[in-house]
Amino acid sequence: MTIKKVELLCTLGPASLNDRVIHCLERAGTSLLRLNLSHTRLEDLEKIIAFIQQRTPVPICLDTEGAQVRTGPLADGRISVRENRFLTVRARPASGDPSSFSFYPPYIVSGLRVSDFISIDFNAVFAQVVEKGEDEATLRILTGGEIGQNKAVTVQRALDMPPMTEKDIAAIAIGRRAGIRHFALSFAHRAADVDAIRSEAGDGAFIISKIECLSGLGNLAAIAGKSDAILIDRGDLSREVPIEQIPALQKMIIRKARGHGAKTYVATNLLESMTAAPAPTRAEVNDIYNTLVDGADGLVLAAETAIGRYPESCARMVVRVVEQFRRNRNGAQAIRVRPSSPLPEVEPHGGRLVRRTMEAMEEAEVADLPAIAVGDEELTDVEQIARGTFSPLQGFMDRETLESVLQHNRLPCGLAWTMPVVLPVAGDAARRLGKGDRVLLTNGQGSLHSVIDVSETFTFDAAELSRLWFGTESPRHAGVARISSRGDHFIAGDVTLIHPLPSPHRRYDLTPAQLRTVFAQKGWTTVVAFHSRNLVHRAHEAIQIRALERSYADGLLINPVVGIARRGDFLPRLVLDGYQAMLDYGVYPAGKVVLSSFITYPRFAGPREAVFTALCRKNMGCSHFIVGRDHSGVGNFYDADASRALFEELGDIGIEPIFFEAVGYDAQSERYVEIRSCDTARPISGTEIRRALMAGESLPNWMMRSEVQDLVRAERMMKHPLFQE
Repeated sequence: MTIKKVELLCTLGPASLNDRVIHCLERAGTSLLRLNLSHTRLEDLEKIIAFIQQRTPVPICLDTEGAQVRTGPLADGRISVRENRFLTVRARPASGDPSSFSFYPPYIVSGLRVSDFISIDFNAVFAQVVEKGEDEATLRILTGGEIGQNKAVTVQRALDMPPMTEKDIAAIAIGRRAGIRHFALSFAHRAADVDAIRSEAGDGAFIISKIECLSGLGNLAAIAGKSDAILIDRGDLSREVPIEQIPALQKMIIRKARGHGAKTYVATNLLESMTAAPAPTRAEVNDIYNTLVDGADGLVLAAETAIGRYPESCARMVVRVVEQFRRNRNGAQAIRVRPSSPLPEVEPHGGRLVRRTMEAMEEAEVADLPAIAVGDEELTDVEQIARGTFSPLQGFMDRETLESVLQHNRLPCGLAWTMPVVLPVAGDAARRLGKGDRVLLTNGQGSLHSVIDVSETFTFDAAELSRLWFGTESPRHAGVARISSRGDHFIAGDVTLIHPLPSPHRRYDLTPAQLRTVFAQKGWTTVVAFHSRNLVHRAHEAIQIRALERSYADGLLINPVVGIARRGDFLPRLVLDGYQAMLDYGVYPAGKVVLSSFITYPRFAGPREAVFTALCRKNMGCSHFIVGRDHSGVGNFYDADASRALFEELGDIGIEPIFFEAVGYDAQSERYVEIRSCDTARPISGTEIRRALMAGESLPNWMMRSEVQDLVRAERMMKHPLFQE
């Protein structure tokens, strides 16, 4: 059997732009010399082309920047950014320091949105946009690391970018004048992108379209039909699809491209180890061989010959593998393409995350609907339903569901669920509504918030509801008092969020889907969650660290409640700032903590709320949940072991509770221990902490870290309130 000639494409760069290497690459049988415009200054291009053409007849290929975002120039070549810090990304070029740098092309910054996730340099740094201006944006660093200049940036949302930059167009014109006819289109998204580069490259140009994103993969057939060759960039492609799918995708792309008459080239990590070592690994040789078996027409060396220490050896090694390959060949197999999943191992409660949000274009369709005003607490419930925190709930409960939860701690389908989620309304509003009605929900000021599709209206005696919900009808119970104030009329139905309530804490706000993305990016499959509405003290810290150890979890989610606070509670801003101080001063193990706000409110439902808050964290992707003594209780309404008993009654709910008794400090052993097991342990009293902070007194470091106390002192000196009034 005659085997076709395999082409070798070598990238020229600082390590290879010299007489000796160019000659060696030509002698090794290089078919095409690639210049990467992302790493070549436009003002140097004409001189570089002339230098190469004077030394070899091997044709040159100009590889465009394309529809790609990169970091801008940095004065020192790179900057180091710390996890849980904030920095500014600018449209205009900036010299770059740990507080600010720039993106290229500049217009990308204006297209960013708050909540966008951003990966830099193959996930070396992972961040989220938390604030946005016209020409700059504030990023919260979720995974710290080093940022290099001119490194790839991935915004985890499709961006509308032209297929070529102004630099690309100018470079193609320079190339045409120099007689170059090979051009590679980076990040080809659609067939029209190929038309665009052909119009610049002119008749007779050989166009190589690079498949390195999901949209290009989805439009592969149309792109291949208009291209002379397809280049599979496995590196950039693996940022958007699971890396374990790359081998099978490679086979599928080669097969489809061949079916449309296009050649296929394969790039990325062919001989990565040889950038620093003189010999390849067995895995790399095996990869090259199997790539040829897949039917690739050519192999592309990038960093190996551009910046590596052994560019000639790399080229010779590829040739040796190609010669060995001539002994046999094999076909490719099909693969079903799926986007890279941001989901860790923990499945959402009920199997999928609910998402019920309205697009801006849909708002006009509901603008004329009748409206009713409801409480802010109920509106935060809408938000958490809509973003999936309360999955599988899609709206407020009807009477059947409510009774099932109250009587059995389960939804009618049998799925464990302990917390009633109901929408109380005024009696006259309930009486004029019925099944099939669609109603706008607003806050007390009439601000548009959400829509409910009414499935039922019903009444439920408030006293009976309190008894079944909280186990008491006492007005001293905060939950009972809240229910009594709402009345006994309710409406049920699915909800759709339009505009969330304004909150000053959005920079820490991550949806369940976003948290799962963060965990996956960090490589966490087991995460332990901590629920709190208090300023962090040493007992909290000890429990959190011990829970990490006991669960063998990859990381810790600190998820304090920052919604509507109860009178006397620490202000949510102070709670978040306290944890941020702990992160800033490196108190927690490096790379082990994510801080995220939970916009909700305390229900004081004791064991019901312990399970409910665990299920919410299950939806966020957590595998373990810390349950403290009298978790979410109030007064003495619940037994200390009531939460443990309810978890045991429900069985496996998909998230494992980690129970802790009250923790104190034992001065003799200098350890934090459970008080009931140590006679010499001193308790850490939240009441005492509040009293001392209000009085401006210092607390011992074993009770609260000085870093947190310093924050509180500064707030007092500036006469800022500490507690909810």
